[in-house]
Amino acid sequence: MSTALAQVQASIAEAEIRAGRPAGSVTLVAVSKTQPWGNVAPVLEAGQQVFGENRVQEAMERWRDRREGLELRLIGPLQTNKAREAVGFFDVIETLDREKLARVLADEIQRAGKTLRLYVQVNIGEEAQKAGIAPAEADAFIAACHETYGLTIEGLMCIPPFDQDPAPHFAALRAIAARNGVEKLSMGMSDDFEIAIAEGATSVRVGSAIFGARDYQAT
Repeated sequence: MSTALAQVQASIAEAEIRAGRPAGSVTLVAVSKTQPWGNVAPVLEAGQQVFGENRVQEAMERWRDRREGLELRLIGPLQTNKAREAVGFFDVIETLDREKLARVLADEIQRAGKTLRLYVQVNIGEEAQKAGIAPAEADAFIAACHETYGLTIEGLMCIPPFDQDPAPHFAALRAIAARNGVEKLSMGMSDDFEIAIAEGATSVRVGSAIFGARDYQAT
């Protein structure tokens, strides 16, 4: 596993060079969701410190006793009834996608007295089966997060259509971020993270290239 991690890290470094980006400007988020601990442990032991999880409960069970020194990101859909646990446990939530969730997160962040880094998920390909705010509604939603709910939006996240060239979708997300003064872009996964880096990604979410294919029947 650590060999695969090193290969991904090398590919990120090479993509940074090709894009004229500073070394280390792209954060690798190792997507550990649904992986057995036997797959995750060697990656953690190899020095990886940023992990992405899809489910609040699964993440808490996996990381509760291994939390120190790590950055944990929620990259899966968040139901409002899990918001309190998510705010208490994660460092970053990348899937803020509706006003009801913004309101609940604002309340929970205030209650917890915690600084939480938030990303707005944009449904960049406008696909019916995917979560995320529509691109045409993103500006108003980001403004509402700031002005109505007092939330600081660190970044934007997207998952482009799997059967299309991702570059235009990444560029579109970058444009939304630029006009709203949002600095971070979480975009790119195992199959397209190098393209995402060329288009300005500041973090990439890589699972199968590090851990191998997931066994969904085991989850």
